[in-house]
Amino acid sequence: MRLFGPDREGRDASGDPEAFRLTLGEHLDELRTRILRVITFLIVGWVIGWYLEPWVYEVLNALARKNMVLPKGVDYKEPFSTVMAPFMLKLKLSFFIGLILVFPFCILQVWGFVAPGLKDSEKRPMTIVAPISVVLFALGVLGCWIILPSAFAWFASWLEDFPGTVLYPEPGTMVFFILKMLLAFGLGFQLPLLVFFMAKIGILSPETLKLYWRQATVIIFFGAAAITPSSDIFSMMMMAVPLTLLFFLSMTAVQISERRKKRREEVEDAA
Repeated sequence: MRLFGPDREGRDASGDPEAFRLTLGEHLDELRTRILRVITFLIVGWVIGWYLEPWVYEVLNALARKNMVLPKGVDYKEPFSTVMAPFMLKLKLSFFIGLILVFPFCILQVWGFVAPGLKDSEKRPMTIVAPISVVLFALGVLGCWIILPSAFAWFASWLEDFPGTVLYPEPGTMVFFILKMLLAFGLGFQLPLLVFFMAKIGILSPETLKLYWRQATVIIFFGAAAITPSSDIFSMMMMAVPLTLLFFLSMTAVQISERRKKRREEVEDAA
């Protein structure tokens, strides 16, 4: 599978974006090709998710039930409300699993469509960003997995304030909550990397990052509150605090990189 598509090969090896300028029809053909590939990935992921769904449901639901210590006398059941509900749950859950599996390949298609229009200096940071992105996504998922037991225990503890109640969530509620939290943390941990990439290609400067770090911190906390599916203060803090630390780490990395670049340019000018 070619990353840039057949219409963009053989035009120019200079790296000049103007050499890759396409007509409107060629752009539409390229876009159609990328969209068809994404749809194909989603269908394949959906099929794989269909077979993985029983195992995923069992593991994640057991995680929630194990750590949700209910007060004495609180009844817990997961009732279906209609006869079609089990099939619809399997359908939605298998699609969500497939989406997570093929998400990196879909992003690759977006990059493949955009990359030929960038200069070499703008493409170069991607050689650093791409592998670190995978690592940060894995760290976000791992961090979320570690705090999930504490999160379920914390939520369940509030049932003590409402004696005589029962807990009857729809089947799949806990599983979807876990999957959404894992995805939210994985994507949230990409924010510092996005800041670093924008600084490397010149959209943000180290001076701007240093000047507006307070505003950036506030945005991070609001963003964490927005993308965490539970919208509670516990989950928000567990995401916002590491993201803030990663933001300052990326800001420091940008400043160090900028200093090295200036020293290199000074040496070249002196030579």
